[in-house]
Amino acid sequence: MSKEKLQGISFFERYLTVWVVLCMVVGVLIGKYMPFIPDTLGEFEYANVSIPIAVLIWIMIYPMMMKVDFQSVKNVGKNPKGLYVTWVTNWLVKPFTMYGISVFFFFVVFKGIIPADLAKDYLAGAVLLGAAPCTAMVFVWSHLTKGNPAYTIVQVATNDLIILLAFTPIVAFLLGVSGVAVPWDTLILSVVLFVVIPLTAGILTRVNVIKSRGMDYFNNTFIPKFNNITIAGLLLTLVIIFSFQGEVILENPVHIILIAVPLTIQTFLIFFISYMTSKVLKLPHNVAAPAGMIGASNFFELAVAVAIALFGATSPVALATIVGVLVEVPVMLTLVKIANGTSHWFVEGKSVKNVKV
Repeated sequence: MSKEKLQGISFFERYLTVWVVLCMVVGVLIGKYMPFIPDTLGEFEYANVSIPIAVLIWIMIYPMMMKVDFQSVKNVGKNPKGLYVTWVTNWLVKPFTMYGISVFFFFVVFKGIIPADLAKDYLAGAVLLGAAPCTAMVFVWSHLTKGNPAYTIVQVATNDLIILLAFTPIVAFLLGVSGVAVPWDTLILSVVLFVVIPLTAGILTRVNVIKSRGMDYFNNTFIPKFNNITIAGLLLTLVIIFSFQGEVILENPVHIILIAVPLTIQTFLIFFISYMTSKVLKLPHNVAAPAGMIGASNFFELAVAVAIALFGATSPVALATIVGVLVEVPVMLTLVKIANGTSHWFVEGKSVKNVKV
């Protein structure tokens, strides 16, 4: 890496892997030895959505939302291929590969370790994760890969609409579970918290700053002030998530590792299906990377909420969805690194900022 390129990377970003590991360890230790902290934070929850985590995610998303130019949103319809990739991968591929991979590992590879009844519960948790593509954190992954913010918003918004129609029948079909119901309060609150509020705040900030100081100031002075906000929010989120699950991790280390194996393989598989399909379709990198990220990551708030509603908070099904939360951030950061390292595969290596979608 050239010295010039290295200087363009913030201190946080340069050693991000180190910070992530440290935050995971700190979170587990807090959950084990200072349980009053996650207990207190856990009281601030509504519709299975942690308000402290929601605020941190909002902080992570806000800088990206300020970059959204609504003229660009209108232009998304001129090149909908990225949307097609997202829709097909998320709804016609992802739930079924999750089911197949999980069945293979839980019932074949780990047959001698995981009892059949427990394997069935872990499979249910995996399917709940696979049937719900990401809503909130994909904005963070898109930001870290310099994704097109306008295109990402449309990708997320359309997936939220599809969730309303497709989530219940897919879960019911794959698991044969009757009475599957979407927790509307969780879904609606997540959309409001992770899309509506930060988008509105970002637009208002963008309009006011450009109006008072001009576009040059906005792009070159104002936006750079927020460069480390997303990373800092991500690290604090990790500490809280792992503090919530500290006892679970320490009490079930082997099964958590076993559950994590198919979830990790699934995440990489779905990312590369979307990412390489985008390459074949000659999509720009700032569309291809978010397309891969939104399918690879999961709407874990929804999955956990449904698991608790159907099977109980202490069920193995809920544990499997929680492992999905624990696995997601480290794995997605690896995919971010892969996406950034392969940006030259797209549009002959040209700057994504110059590519019109």
